[in-house]
Amino acid sequence: MVATLLDWFGFGEANAPHHGPHGHTHGPGDHGHTHGVIDATIATTARGIWAIKWSFAVMAITAVLQLAVVLFSGSVALLADTIHNFGDAMTAVPLWIAFMLARRKPTTTFNYGLGRVEDLAGIIIVLIILLSAILAGYEAINRLLHPQGISGLGWVAAAGVVGFLGNEIVAIVRIRIGREINSAALIADGYHARTDGLTSLAVVVGALGVWAGFPLADPIVGLVITVAIFGIVWQSSRSVFTRLLDGVEPNIVGEIRHAAEHVPGVLRVVEAKARWLGHELLAEVSIAVDGSLALGEANRIAAALERELHHHLPALKAANIRFDLSSVLSPPAATGTHHHAPEPFTFAGSLASGTVAIVSTGDGERLQFTSRAPAPGLEAVVSIHRPGADERLTLGPLAGSATQFLSAAAPAEPHEFDAELTISANGQTESFPFHMSEPDGHAHP
Repeated sequence: MVATLLDWFGFGEANAPHHGPHGHTHGPGDHGHTHGVIDATIATTARGIWAIKWSFAVMAITAVLQLAVVLFSGSVALLADTIHNFGDAMTAVPLWIAFMLARRKPTTTFNYGLGRVEDLAGIIIVLIILLSAILAGYEAINRLLHPQGISGLGWVAAAGVVGFLGNEIVAIVRIRIGREINSAALIADGYHARTDGLTSLAVVVGALGVWAGFPLADPIVGLVITVAIFGIVWQSSRSVFTRLLDGVEPNIVGEIRHAAEHVPGVLRVVEAKARWLGHELLAEVSIAVDGSLALGEANRIAAALERELHHHLPALKAANIRFDLSSVLSPPAATGTHHHAPEPFTFAGSLASGTVAIVSTGDGERLQFTSRAPAPGLEAVVSIHRPGADERLTLGPLAGSATQFLSAAAPAEPHEFDAELTISANGQTESFPFHMSEPDGHAHP
């Protein structure tokens, strides 16, 4: 029984977060319900839009039926609940008008289109809900100060039940479609509608109180529902004004960084930004890659990252990906007095695969080991065979990167030698002998 109730409210095992294709989780708790703002993961799918349309129709019919009872009964509690349900239904109207305007193509004046009209629609919705809360609160307080009888208690109770059933139908539709399209936001909306249904049942409690001889039960219930509406105003205004100020949910930037972890060749994400343009997301990502890569390979990495971002963020419209040159460790440019780096050594093993190269850093030359998929806890050592005694360089992980290792000191001159790379992890060890040769014509001082 307890498990059934928990599941009904969205806390049971059936509503646990779903595991995506990469092992990260998204569940109902990842998104909160916000009146007046339709989540992008809903608005960008046909089934999500279908659920919104039917939710609007059901809640509109429910509110109209309740309003008819309000007009002849004079119940303040039912009036507040009717306003609440009208608010749930009518939030879709200005948003759909905004969606239609947002579909217009960009112009020379509005280069990014008219997506911002959705934020303006959100402000209008918040103001409408605020005015409705003030009206409901005024009527409830007035009735407390000047008590009046209500008629048709049976109809008032029935209207409360209708409100509960309307919200429950909406909850079932949203939860079912949300699970079909794997939309955590739509599932959360469904469970919030189910909770709203309990607010409608409060009207029934108020009617029973009046019937039992406590006439103030009706305005008291009206005040309780009014407080709930003011809570909606606060929640919705925070969401709307956050987007107006280019704010995003913190998990979005985290998801961008998480997506980059699935792209071979991305050493680290230097900077990640995102902002909403209506219900569409724009992102800017700066990444560090191996500076020795050819242009074609760098473009392939950027294209792979863009595909991964679209996979992780369904609402993403466009991603501006750039390479952060200041963070790239690259071979030094040739000058008359500076050495030319030898060609990198490429290897492939079971513990790691990658390259060993001499690179230029802000602290001078270093021996760099870049691996595409290193085993956890990998350690790397390069032994350079020199006359008299070998030179041993330990390569430690570079801060902020799981794929790049750097020596603490520069390899001695000359940069032409026989050497051996030794990597170890999980009790296993692999060795790779290699030779580095300086370009022809290079002379040492």
